[in-house]
Amino acid sequence: MLKGLCVVDFSRYLPGPFASLRLADLGAEVIKVEPPLSGDPARQMGGELGGTGLLFLANNRDKKSVTINLKEKPGQELAFMLASKADVVIESFRPGVADALGIGYQALKKVRPDLIYCSLTGFGQSGLLSDLGSHDLNYMALSGVLVQMKDKQGRPVQPCLQFADMIGGIGASEAILAALVKRSLTHEGSYLDYAITDTLIGMTTLHSLIQKVTGTGYGISDITGGIIAYNIYETGDGRYLSLGALEKKFWVNFCRAVNQEDWIKDHFSPADMANATYIDLMKLFKSRTFAEWAEFGLKVDCCLMPILENDEMMSHDYVASKSLVWEQKTDSWGNLIQVATSVGGVGSNVTATEPPTLGQHTQEVLRNLLGATPSQIEDWTKQGII
Repeated sequence: MLKGLCVVDFSRYLPGPFASLRLADLGAEVIKVEPPLSGDPARQMGGELGGTGLLFLANNRDKKSVTINLKEKPGQELAFMLASKADVVIESFRPGVADALGIGYQALKKVRPDLIYCSLTGFGQSGLLSDLGSHDLNYMALSGVLVQMKDKQGRPVQPCLQFADMIGGIGASEAILAALVKRSLTHEGSYLDYAITDTLIGMTTLHSLIQKVTGTGYGISDITGGIIAYNIYETGDGRYLSLGALEKKFWVNFCRAVNQEDWIKDHFSPADMANATYIDLMKLFKSRTFAEWAEFGLKVDCCLMPILENDEMMSHDYVASKSLVWEQKTDSWGNLIQVATSVGGVGSNVTATEPPTLGQHTQEVLRNLLGATPSQIEDWTKQGII
């Protein structure tokens, strides 16, 4: 859907690269600008395969890597020329850094008025906290999202998924797509001051209203473990299931399928040890294995789904039916697991290029996009600019 669109991405680590991955999955040409020698720090993070960080390999398929030394004035000028050819620019520097490098929005806007420019940070470009360094866990903490995840002792649990970074990437790509729609209608560009924390706070619309009305900000009790029909249950072999029979028809289907019609009246009864039906329901789930209940959930329309481990998810029939996860053969890293990110985007039925080696496409991009000559490329290389 985005074929013909050029994105120049100066971002590093996870949020920005995940945003540009979603655009690449939709067909955009993404040119990833990295510092020479070291590249994106993600190339050294998350474990490694063939000498490259898994964090990088997971989020940079279908992109072109160009190395430019932004610490030198000629490199800054080259980066400006490259960015001025883009439809979309993404950067995740601290506020003011892109301007200092000469690749800020105001400078680029003079030569490319219809440019979509996204500055992706934790707290935005100005105001309180904007100058502080922070990461995923900090954004979750400040936004009120992390406190929604507590153990039985009431202590916040550190997630194994970087929710803020990933949601920030999704939100940034959404904002970019909206700006592209605006450009198609008005022929005007846009500057997007995108703050990850603001997006997380935006997810608390319901919680904040409940806090104001009831004095507690932990969501709707019926869907946060408060009732028996919408809860998590342990199986006989120590695995877990999600029962989401919130509507009566699903609860009735479940009760009848387990020959317990007398439970129908207890649909919204509390999930506590004073409730005999809750105790019996826990015993019932422990009377069968995880596999047996998973099969039950496929046969009985009652909103019962197994809580899968990641490897089980990857091999699940649902995932396979939509080509959401696939193995990609690469020259440098063997078979890589890839995961589709965008509706209507890349899947296993579409050939994606493997993540780029550092600077793999520098000469190609400079020749094709900027018309650089072999002698110019040779000079830039000797000067350590590329």
